[in-house]
Amino acid sequence: MPSYSAPAHRIIGLFPALLGVGGVQQAGRLTALALSEIAHRHDWEADFFSLNDPCGPQTLRMDGREVPFRGFVRAKFPFVFAGIARARRSPKQGASVVLAAHPHLALPAAWIQLTAPHFEIVVMSHGIEVWNPLPLFRRRALLRSHRVLAPSRSTAQKLREVQGIPSEKISRLPWPLSLDFLSMADSPIDALPLPRSFPTGRVILTAGRWDSSEGYKGADELIRAMAVLSATFPDLYLVIVGGGDLAPLESLAASLGVTGRVHFLGRLAAEELAACYARAEIFALPSTAEGFGLVYLEAMAFAKPVVAAACAGTTDVIEHESNGLLVPPRDLERLSQALDRLLRDATLRADLGRRGAEIVRRQYRFDAFESALERILHDCGLDSPNSA
Repeated sequence: MPSYSAPAHRIIGLFPALLGVGGVQQAGRLTALALSEIAHRHDWEADFFSLNDPCGPQTLRMDGREVPFRGFVRAKFPFVFAGIARARRSPKQGASVVLAAHPHLALPAAWIQLTAPHFEIVVMSHGIEVWNPLPLFRRRALLRSHRVLAPSRSTAQKLREVQGIPSEKISRLPWPLSLDFLSMADSPIDALPLPRSFPTGRVILTAGRWDSSEGYKGADELIRAMAVLSATFPDLYLVIVGGGDLAPLESLAASLGVTGRVHFLGRLAAEELAACYARAEIFALPSTAEGFGLVYLEAMAFAKPVVAAACAGTTDVIEHESNGLLVPPRDLERLSQALDRLLRDATLRADLGRRGAEIVRRQYRFDAFESALERILHDCGLDSPNSA
C-alpha cells in the first residue's frame, strides 16, 4: 500500500535586512534561523528574501548554522515579484505562510497572497514603527494578516490602539538572545578581544545606533549624567558603542567639559562588543521608545546591572530592583542618582547582575522562541508531514 504523502507546505520570509546592524536586523536574523530550523525539521520548503541586502544569493551564518537567502539591494519590484513567483509554485492544496518581518513589508505580503490565496500572512512588529498610524494601504495589509507578532506588551497595545488590530490577531513573541552571544558571555574574559580605545577605569557602557532620527535612545542624557558624576568618581568613563551621526554627541561632551571621559568606539565586531560588556560595571540605555531592547538581554547575559527608562517595551525586560533600575523618562536627576547608587554599591551591582543573568537564560532562550514561532505556524495550518 503506498505511503501517504502530505501536501508540501512553504514558508516565504520577507525581511528588510539580514546582514545589517541594529535590533530589527538582529531580530530578523533570529527569526530566519528559527524558520529555517522549523522548516528543516518538518520537511517544509522555505525561501527568504531581503529587500536591502546586497543583490543575489547570500548566506546568513549564525549560531554555527547557515541560512541561504536572496538580497535585492532596495529593488522593491523584483523583491515582490520573486516572492510572487515562489508562492505560485507552491502546491495549492497545502497551507503556506508568508512572513513579513516588518510592518512595512505587510503590503508586499498582501500582494503575494492575492496571487496565491492559500497563503496566510504573519507580520512581525518591533516597536516605534507602529506608534503612529501607518499609511492607508500598509494598514489595510496589516489588518488582512492572520497573525501580528509583538515583542512586548507595549507594542501589542500600540497595535490595538493605534493600528486597530483585533486582540485575537496579536501574539506576543519576545526576542531571544542568540546562542553565539550566550557562548561569548560564558567565555573567559581574557578570551574576548577588547578594543584598544577602551578606557582603563570604571565604565558605564551604552550601545545603539546613534542616528539623528533616533535621539530617543538617550546617549545625550548619559553624557549630561557624566558631567554630574565626574567630580565624585574621577576614574569613571562612559563608553558609547555604535555607529551613526556622532558629531552632535561629541559636541555635547565638549561643551560640558567631559570629552576625556566619553569614549566613542563606533561599530564593533560582536566579539569586541562582548568584551566591552564583560569589562563594564553598568549598562545604561535610557531610551524612551524601545519596542523591546535586545541590548538589555546582552548586558544581562554578562551579569551587568541595567539602568533604563521606565517606558515602552523596556519594562517587559527590566524589572526595577530585580535586574536593574528604572528611572522616569528624560529625568536627568533620577538617572544620575541611579548611576551614582550603583557605582557606590558593589553588592547591589552583583545582585542585580546575577538575577539578570538568570532571567535571560531562563526566559529568553532561542529554543523557546523557536517553539513559540512553530506554534504560530501550526495555527496558520502548517503541520508536520507525520501529523496527518
